[in-house]
Amino acid sequence: MANSTRDDASTLAEQPSSPRRGLFVAFEGGDGAGKSTQVRLLTAMLEEAGREVVVTRQPGGTPLGSEIRDLVLHGGHVSPRAEALLFAADKAHHVDELIRPSLARGIDVLTDRYTDSSIAYQGAGRSLGSDEVHQLLTWAVGGLFPDLTIVLDVSPEVGRARRGATHDRLESEHDDFHARVRQHFLEIAAAAPERYLVLDATLPPEQLHRKIVARLRAEGVVQ
Repeated sequence: MANSTRDDASTLAEQPSSPRRGLFVAFEGGDGAGKSTQVRLLTAMLEEAGREVVVTRQPGGTPLGSEIRDLVLHGGHVSPRAEALLFAADKAHHVDELIRPSLARGIDVLTDRYTDSSIAYQGAGRSLGSDEVHQLLTWAVGGLFPDLTIVLDVSPEVGRARRGATHDRLESEHDDFHARVRQHFLEIAAAAPERYLVLDATLPPEQLHRKIVARLRAEGVVQ
């Protein structure tokens, strides 16, 4: 029996340890806030540190997600409730097919938008009810939420000026709509400061990047 126990212990010791779970960071904020720039800067920093990174966006990020993106952002009229359900379907598929498997393999995932965008845009912007949309999305993503969500805060006026003349269906909404979206992002972040970092998106990109890295280092998730 003693030999058997030693053999079992030896076998367990020889088994490779499971990879660490990947870091999951979401970038949120109004249109024109500079999310893609900050995703690019953080990706470069993590890769230079020797980490594997998957960069994605929502809606999109998978073949099905790309089709949903074209439908809801560039297609014809979509009713508000249908819009919310389509975004939820994109997130459910995205998590199952890309995000959760990547994290399980120890790969960091950076996403341009996640559940908070739908809560803000459809829940507050479309006035569908933030609690209802939150419950829908929590179910859709199976309770998977980012380790840190970075909210790049920008006024509707600044966002519109940055976007220029090209607008999708949501970007084309009036400033009152975008003001409701902005306010809800800030309320979400204020309710859980341990999970959010709110930054003034009018600051220079490199300064914003340094603040993001400082927060991640303070939490011990990057060196």
